[in-house]
Amino acid sequence: MRNLALATADSVTLDTGSTAWMLISAALVLLMTPALALFYGGMNRSKSVLNMMMMSFGALGLVGVIYVLWGYSMSFGSNDVGGFFANPFTNFGLREVMYDAGGEFALMASGIPTVVFVAFQLTFAVLTVALISGSLSDRVKFSTWLVFAGVFVTLVYFPLAHMVWGGGVLSADGWFAGGEGDAAYGPIDFAGGTVVHINAGMAGLVLAILTGRRLGFGKTPMRPHNVPLTMLGAGLLWFGWFGFNSGSELAADGTAGLVWVNTTAATCAAMLGWLAVERIRDGHATSIGAASGVVAGLVAITPACAALTPVGSLALGVVAGGLCALAVGLKYRLGYDDSLDVVGVHLVAGLWGTIAIGLLGSETGLLYGHGLRQLGIQTAVALIAMVYTGVLTAIIGVVLAKTMGWRIHADDEVAGIDQAVHAESAYELASFGAGSRIPRRSTAPADREAAGARHHDEEEVTA
Repeated sequence: MRNLALATADSVTLDTGSTAWMLISAALVLLMTPALALFYGGMNRSKSVLNMMMMSFGALGLVGVIYVLWGYSMSFGSNDVGGFFANPFTNFGLREVMYDAGGEFALMASGIPTVVFVAFQLTFAVLTVALISGSLSDRVKFSTWLVFAGVFVTLVYFPLAHMVWGGGVLSADGWFAGGEGDAAYGPIDFAGGTVVHINAGMAGLVLAILTGRRLGFGKTPMRPHNVPLTMLGAGLLWFGWFGFNSGSELAADGTAGLVWVNTTAATCAAMLGWLAVERIRDGHATSIGAASGVVAGLVAITPACAALTPVGSLALGVVAGGLCALAVGLKYRLGYDDSLDVVGVHLVAGLWGTIAIGLLGSETGLLYGHGLRQLGIQTAVALIAMVYTGVLTAIIGVVLAKTMGWRIHADDEVAGIDQAVHAESAYELASFGAGSRIPRRSTAPADREAAGARHHDEEEVTA
């Protein structure tokens, strides 16, 4: 996406084809959040799958409301504040956004109504927050998660979206921009390498460290309970990603077609790259590896999908798959519990895809003889995004730890967060009828102490 702040125009006419495509793209990206819930849910243990899925659905509900109220205004509204965010009150509740002076739907320069762009961008904000939840499986309070989601999207996501896409300091008109006409240069992030994936991956790393490890992490196997569910989620994510990437062109044109081809090429290559590493390292190519390789490729190509050739996309994808297959093992060596590999996939692939534009970009890359400038710009922007997200997430996380607390009680974690927090079970395998609600046990201090004693020797045991 280009710089889109104040991108409305009075002289353009409605492009019905592009408008239709953008409405479809918005729906495709919205589908990605329930798809993510399936993807993450299948990789969880059976006693915590509902909580994992609820974290995605909770983000969908909360961030959707916030985006309409002040999210769009902070990201793409007028009255820029130092190049870091736009005034949240100028277009509060989408005021003065949807209609022009004549009372007609306002159009952007590409010929699509501004309200359609709002719909498209809302889905990006939702998905970014939902991605973070994969680092927190099994162990955090749902209420604290929702409060974090609202504060994070306001203080981290909206400002970063403005900085990169809304004409701010990391945009093509910001700190690293220069030149004019065909000689112009600046950061490239077509569909969200920094705003979505580096952002979510870095936040996931910080929260995984702050909240601590699951009981039994590194000692007890915590295998996925439903691999077909994860495979289905990966397939739906791939399907929705065409709206994510091709829709970011904001038009139904040849560039959108190139983006579609590049997205597919990189994803296919990444899946093969991941499986190759698995086969060489472990002796087996797994279904979870295939699904994870798909996501790694999708993440890596996101910022670069309009800057590469299809062959360059293949190269980017196969490296992304291999890198992420190796990176997911770092949590065991370094001791942080990134439950579902948000760091190993989204942060690592997001960094690679963002920086690789400086290597593989057909018009800017070092390997095409264009020098080091773009590589330097991409690296600097990626590092700034990491530091910004890391610092702000740490502050938010610590404040919530001191006020609301992050962790559920130890015996609730052993018994299963689905029953303890939501009073539900994903699979009724006991004496309860289909759809029955499982009674919640007492939470009185004496009962908690007794339960804790009973589970003292079981804290390392998983369902």
